[in-house]
Order: sequence, then structure tokens, then C-alpha cells
Amino acid sequence: MKDELKKEFEKATAYELTDHDIERARLLLGIDLAARDNEQIHTATADNIRTFAYGCGNDNPLHCDPEYAESTRWGGVIAPTMMAGVVNRPMLGDALDADIKAQTKSVFRGIHVFISGGEWLFYRPIYPGDTLYSFTGAETLEVQPSEFAGRKVNRITRQVKINQRAEIVAVYRYREILTERKTAREKGKYSKLEPAKYDDEAIAKIDEIYAQDVPRGADRWYFEDAVVGAPLRPSASGPLTTTDIVTFHAGGYGWVPYGLRVGRYWHKNRKRIAPFYIKNENGIPDVAQRLHWDSAWAQAIGNPMAYDYGVMRENYVYRYLTDLAGDDGWVYRQYDEIRKFNYMGDVQFISGEITGKREDAGLNLVDVKVKMTNQRGEDTLLCDASIALPSKHKPVLLPEPPAELKERAIRMMARHWELNAARRRGKS
Repeated sequence: MKDELKKEFEKATAYELTDHDIERARLLLGIDLAARDNEQIHTATADNIRTFAYGCGNDNPLHCDPEYAESTRWGGVIAPTMMAGVVNRPMLGDALDADIKAQTKSVFRGIHVFISGGEWLFYRPIYPGDTLYSFTGAETLEVQPSEFAGRKVNRITRQVKINQRAEIVAVYRYREILTERKTAREKGKYSKLEPAKYDDEAIAKIDEIYAQDVPRGADRWYFEDAVVGAPLRPSASGPLTTTDIVTFHAGGYGWVPYGLRVGRYWHKNRKRIAPFYIKNENGIPDVAQRLHWDSAWAQAIGNPMAYDYGVMRENYVYRYLTDLAGDDGWVYRQYDEIRKFNYMGDVQFISGEITGKREDAGLNLVDVKVKMTNQRGEDTLLCDASIALPSKHKPVLLPEPPAELKERAIRMMARHWELNAARRRGKS
């Protein structure tokens, strides 16, 4: 690495987790705010649903083929419900208390953040024409030791996704891990890991799995036919390439809160959030986010090479679960823990089993455990999920959110429309 690049990387990785920042971050716990995130996608369409699905390796015709989808219980294309994570129109709402805002300004600046899993609860489908809004807030914050980076902050944030009808589509509680780039760089725990290599025989074995990996579709999986202890069919994801990262971004992920910007917009964004930009080997300020495709920058913070977004694997597992559920099933809950990095070249083999079946609030639920295991035999993601299945006597009912949360969503949307109307009057 050139001396200038080394100095740039050392400067960019010099930020430290401080007790002061941790205490300031605790001031935000329990505060729900309307999400102002201006995602690339505000409103679902048949086209962006298909693009998102393809970006997750998902070619299920329920999401991608309008003619096929018309014949299902849904009457047309629906999105993979986890797409709720990338659809958001800025929501108007009451501002954060001015004193708390001042006290928490630039909290955790320069600290590395990654998602290590979380829990999704899915309540309603996303149809073409649906606009999604959200409100969000941090629920818990814990300081823990980290074998990767000295110590870390583990923060759980809840995001409630609602449509234009004030219906709760999904609730996402995600786990953010905040670590010191400097400490991770110095420890370099995974620095000696070599990229995976594949010959034709190895690729052929992966192809064999993919060839048998098809959505259940209209072939109903009945609750009565689920057998506790039975294995789930195998699947795979990968090997991971930069192309996978590009197509995932094309599906709508990764554009907020910091932003991938081009040309004049790149210039404006650098003025807005200068610490997010670190010079590359050519002296060009580029996004810190590039550790997902730039191995030199990934190595600067202690990783041997670029790696995926954890959210990508969450979506790959969701694709697997919805393929199992079929057109008439409904993935209700997905809880996952991301245990290892998924580095460029890694392949993830997916396996699982049925762990239970139960009736709950009118739902016939089948509980499953799923895991992703890479070519080194390491479990990189563990998942517990619940799938609502039709019985031979009745179809699947959609789950209901908690009454208090439904009321909260209605109040938040009412406030949005009130403020939006006032804004329109002010412009007229």
C-alpha cells in the first residue's frame, strides 16, 4: 500500500468508541420518530418488485410473472415482503426534542457499523401501487467485548413499515454492531484467510443443488403434512461476487442514509458527510461503504477481503422460506443471527429442519431452523422461522399486529397527513 493511502486509511480508522458517545446514544432509547429516509423506491411497482427479487436471486413467478401471479390467491404479483426494507417515502412527523438532538449530534461518528441479523414479523403483502412509510427508534443498547474489535456496541432498533392505508406491513428489529475500525485493523483476526477457488467440478456440485432448487408454487404444503424432525430440502447461495453486490444495490438497497452518489451529486454528498469518504489508491474520495466491493479498504479495517451485506443473506434465507411455503403459505416470522462474514468467493449451503408445529391466534404455524454453512464448514447464519400454512380445512389467515402498535401506526399516519396538508396549504 502506498504511503499516502496508508496514512489516509489510518486517519479514517482512528475513531474510537468512547463512553461519552455511548451515554449520548442512550438518550435516544425508546423514542419513535417518523423516518425521513428517501429511498430509491417510494412505491412498489411490478417492475421494481421484479428487479428487487432478481437482486436477491429470487425468480419465484409469484413476484416476477404477472400472468402466473393472477392465478394465485393474491390475484397478482406481490413483493417478497422483506422488500419493505428498501421501500420508503419520507414520513412527516414531530421533530426530535431540540435538547436531545443537540446532545446526540454526530454520535458514533467514524465508527464502523454493520448489521448482524434481527427479527422480521410480516403482516401484510406489498402490492404494486403500495407506498410504504415507517417510524423507527432504538430499543436497547449494550456494550460487549468483541473478539474482532476489542469492544463493541450492540444496538437493537425497531422499524415499523406501514402502507398508505395505515396498515402495518412488517416490523423489523435489527441488530447493529458498532466497532472501532482501528482496533479491528490492528487485531486483524481474519487477515490470513485466503479467497476461495473453484474448479469445474466444484461449480458443477453447486449447479446440481441449484437445478433441484425450485419454488413450491401452487403445490400446497398443508399443515397436516408437516412432520416435526423432517429435514428441509437443500439450497445454496453464491459463490459471492461483486456482481451480486451490484445487483443487490440495483434492487434498491444501500442508498440511505449515507448514499452512493455520482458526479455533481457525489460532490454535494461529500460536502454533507465528509467523514464517509476515504481516498482510494488513486487519491479519489470514495465511500466507506465500499468495503463490500473494495478489498483494499476492507483490509484496512481488519478483514482479508470484501464481504457481503448481512441483509443480503437475510433476503436469501427469506427467498428460501417463501419457496418452501408456496403460493398459499405465509412466512410470518424470521429471526436470524449472522455469525461470520461472507467473503468474496464464499458459497453458502442452506439446510434446515422442521422443529415444531402449533396453532396460534388462528394460524397454523410450522417452526423451522435454517442455517447457512460456507465451503469451509463454518455456520455463517442461523435462523429460526415460523411459516403459516393452509390446512386441509381452511386457507391461511394473515397474522394481526398487536393492537397498541396498530393504533400507533394510525396516529403516525394521521400526523403525516396533517403535516402534509399544512405544507401544501403553505405552498398554495
